[in-house]
Amino acid sequence: MKKYLQLITCIFFFVNLSFGQTPSILNVLNRASQSLNGPWHYIVDPYENGYYNYRYEPFDQQKNTSKAAYFMNAKPENKSELLEYDFDKSDVLEVPGDWNTQDEKLFFYEGTVWYKRSFDFDPKVRDGRVFLYFGAVNYHADIYLNGKKLGTHTGGFTPFNFEITDIVKSQDNFLVVKVDNKREKEGVPTLNTDWWNYGGITRDVLLVETPATFISDYMVQYDPEKKNVLSGYVQLEGDNKTNAGIKINMPELDLSGSITANRDGLAKMDFKVKDFIPWSPGQPKLYDVILIAGQDTLKDRIGFRSIDTDGSKILLNGNPIFLKGICIHEERPGGGRIRTKAEARELLQLAEELGCNYVRLAHYPHNEHMIRLADEMGIMVWAEIPVYWTIDWENPNTYQNAEGQLTAMIRRDKNRASVIIWSMANETPVSPARQSFLTRLAAKARQMDPTRLISAALEQSIDEGDPNTKTIDDPFAEVVDVISFNQYIGWYDGLPQKCRNIKWNITQDKPVVISEYGAGAKYGFHADSLTRWSEEYQAYLYQESLEMLDKIPQLSGMSPWILMDFRSPRRPLPGIQDYWNRKGLVSEKGQKKMAFYILQDYYQNH
Repeated sequence: MKKYLQLITCIFFFVNLSFGQTPSILNVLNRASQSLNGPWHYIVDPYENGYYNYRYEPFDQQKNTSKAAYFMNAKPENKSELLEYDFDKSDVLEVPGDWNTQDEKLFFYEGTVWYKRSFDFDPKVRDGRVFLYFGAVNYHADIYLNGKKLGTHTGGFTPFNFEITDIVKSQDNFLVVKVDNKREKEGVPTLNTDWWNYGGITRDVLLVETPATFISDYMVQYDPEKKNVLSGYVQLEGDNKTNAGIKINMPELDLSGSITANRDGLAKMDFKVKDFIPWSPGQPKLYDVILIAGQDTLKDRIGFRSIDTDGSKILLNGNPIFLKGICIHEERPGGGRIRTKAEARELLQLAEELGCNYVRLAHYPHNEHMIRLADEMGIMVWAEIPVYWTIDWENPNTYQNAEGQLTAMIRRDKNRASVIIWSMANETPVSPARQSFLTRLAAKARQMDPTRLISAALEQSIDEGDPNTKTIDDPFAEVVDVISFNQYIGWYDGLPQKCRNIKWNITQDKPVVISEYGAGAKYGFHADSLTRWSEEYQAYLYQESLEMLDKIPQLSGMSPWILMDFRSPRRPLPGIQDYWNRKGLVSEKGQKKMAFYILQDYYQNH
């Protein structure tokens, strides 16, 4: 059994941050805040005229900033002054949201778009601090408030924030965000993916208020090595953090305790509680947790459970469990990024109807709404970062980018009982550089959070030259807790009946979770079971795949690819794909295909 909760002092304050930003504020949904969601004016800027002068020198690095810089949000002072932009006369985009599905002209656009929002601010916390919080911006963001650059952030799926206490005004603030979603070889993900590169401010924008000294981080977890003990820590930030007292209340568990922060503002906790109901899919029990530090009171709802492995079994609360899952992209029906809690719930309810107790959130950290809903609904989660296909393994900046995204994901979601697996990568080719890269990521994840399992979606290979015997010959399989791999026998490798001839020789004594399998089908296209793209072909492949996979002795779960059809530029076949990946069990319009019911029946009887 793994060692649980080896807490590292202040670990979350030594994270990879982009320029100017502070460690992300946790639990923003339960803090005093003002939403900046809604219509924002925008300017499309493919040549980045608003950022560089004609000598290609950045405006924000010049001593005297020109009014031509878009982030100045300037207006002509007289009828003769030349300015070639005006946000207030420009069109608007809804935030959160992507630009691709809001403006037909931007459907395939990759490049720079400037956003501007004006606002007033009426603080709710007296003598407090104010942070500008972004749930996510894809991919590179430069942030300016009232003409002053706050900083930058790189990475399209993780939260970030900047302190603006001394900059924000009560009236007439203007916030300008330069968003650039161009793909990069050195990026995470890299140039080549199989999902739509939705650009824009894709998640909530909030003004978050805190007291001068506030709770910046916390973790509360069940420690199965100590009966009925909750362990964890609270981290304070501010001038009065040293030796500060912190109260912890859990009313339903009759827990009311106190801890004291050290000189760095860190206070560890270790409380014995009466018997509690462990979180599980059948009973997703959450407890109110109230943390009080001086003027700061922070509430959360947290479930307590253990997740571990024993040989080829996955143990939830000490009992073997089979992961009945499906993969999900963060894309709403009809296309476009998930924007609201209601849209996230719609996808998870489809997974519930399918019979799932588990979802793989591919291929990047999803909206926080998705994780919190999974907590409430009792759905276990595989969470991963977009280390996808062929990353620039030997580039140190690429590694720091990946580690920064991993750190931000774990920091945000470590108190969510639903998350049971941190995934390091998807379908990455074996090489010494890749092995070093992923092994370092896994070590980082275990250092930050030793309470969860580590995995990655690997690829299967041929065993000793026999094309009908498959194995996992990947050195990273020795690092992970759960052997997971993608296989597409019957779609990219032969026809569905080939599954009958396949044997599996998986030598690792670890649980096996099939992270992907599937086939494409266009809803409503019917033919015989060997006609590509027909619902019958997809259903036939599911039948054959399930019979084949059931023969793997270590099989502990699966997450077929994928719940719903999603957009992808890699899928142009006219009349069938039309830039949709058709491997969904449900069409982009919410229509269930035949294979949906095949998998549903399997889960109901497994």
